[in-house]
Amino acid sequence: MQMSTDRFHQQKPHLIARTRVIKALAHPTRLFIVEELEKGERCVCDLTALIGADMSTVSKHLSLLRQAGIIEDDKRGNQVFYHLKVRCILNFFGCVESVLNAQRGEGF
Repeated sequence: MQMSTDRFHQQKPHLIARTRVIKALAHPTRLFIVEELEKGERCVCDLTALIGADMSTVSKHLSLLRQAGIIEDDKRGNQVFYHLKVRCILNFFGCVESVLNAQRGEGF
């Protein structure tokens, strides 16, 4: 029993880091933002218009995604543009869709 507890404690910092990324994605607005950024970079004004929320709300979502390392920003004059930092995050969505399809097949 001690051996598995030690392994958990050794892995815990990495598991916490993974959790931070997953939590950042755990909101419909943030998932939408990531999907939009898959198409290319967007300014805050574009995302605000697409989402239909005020700029401060959208900025908070963007900040969470940036802190988790999912997106990066690029300030140009008065505007801030966002893009995906790592495109492989989209593989995660593909996996989620596979889970949803499996659930549908099992009658969930």
